[in-house]
Amino acid sequence: MGNVNCVFCGCIEQASVGVVEKWGRFDRLAEPGLNFWNPLAGECLTGTLSTRINSLDVKIETKTKDNVFVQLLCSIQYRVIRQNADDAFYELQNPTEQIQAYVFDGNLSFFVRAHVPKMNLDELFEQKDEVAKAVLEELEKVMGAYGYNIEHILMVDIIPDASVRRAMNEINAAQRMQLASVYKGEADKILQVKKAEAEAEAKYLGGVGVARQRQAITDGLRENILNFSHKVEGTSAKEVMDLIMITQYFDTIKDLGNSSKNTTVFIPHGPGHVRDIGDQIRNGLMEAASAQVTE
Repeated sequence: MGNVNCVFCGCIEQASVGVVEKWGRFDRLAEPGLNFWNPLAGECLTGTLSTRINSLDVKIETKTKDNVFVQLLCSIQYRVIRQNADDAFYELQNPTEQIQAYVFDGNLSFFVRAHVPKMNLDELFEQKDEVAKAVLEELEKVMGAYGYNIEHILMVDIIPDASVRRAMNEINAAQRMQLASVYKGEADKILQVKKAEAEAEAKYLGGVGVARQRQAITDGLRENILNFSHKVEGTSAKEVMDLIMITQYFDTIKDLGNSSKNTTVFIPHGPGHVRDIGDQIRNGLMEAASAQVTE
């Protein structure tokens, strides 16, 4: 509001509008810029109103459907309707206080307290924009009659009780820990399955290798026995087999002695055992010869 200026001209600032009276009665609105009026005819500039957007922060306390007391922090952005500036100038003495009074004690407060208790706390967080939109529609109906337009209502924050916030954080942390445990268990399961598959594949390939090795040894022994029997007359396959076995025995002893690994192997080996092996080979040869003579 402004003071009465009984002068011939005046300058109205940008984003403002002047109220001109004539003989104490509203006459017209003065637009921004240089304006003239005639004090001799009873005209004077009574005051000015800003048409800029103003912001008012208010809190409304209520409770949700699940009996959680919350504070709704709303930011109400309003401005004077230029063509209805005379209503805004004359109808409301203090717009800020009257908007607050309407929010706290009027229909708007009743409207919020009638809708929020129908929602759970989670639903309120999810639908806070819908609540703000509904509040905007209700407030526009009332303030529009006084020359004010409600531009926006922003639901800035929803503030539950401190104990409720701690409980919500604990629930969220427990859920995330549970989810992390599930993911960790699945990862361990996949790791164990892959490890078992790798072990099975390794054992399979090892078995194939051993089988091929034994097949190669068998083929080599058979070929050696046949070649020796054909080249040395009077020898049988059994004699050749015995000779190969004693040769492999001494090769094994040699390999064990040349091994670099720290492994101790106890083998019944000595002069008596070597003599026994020689006697066994000799007896085998003699038995084979006597068998041929008998035939």
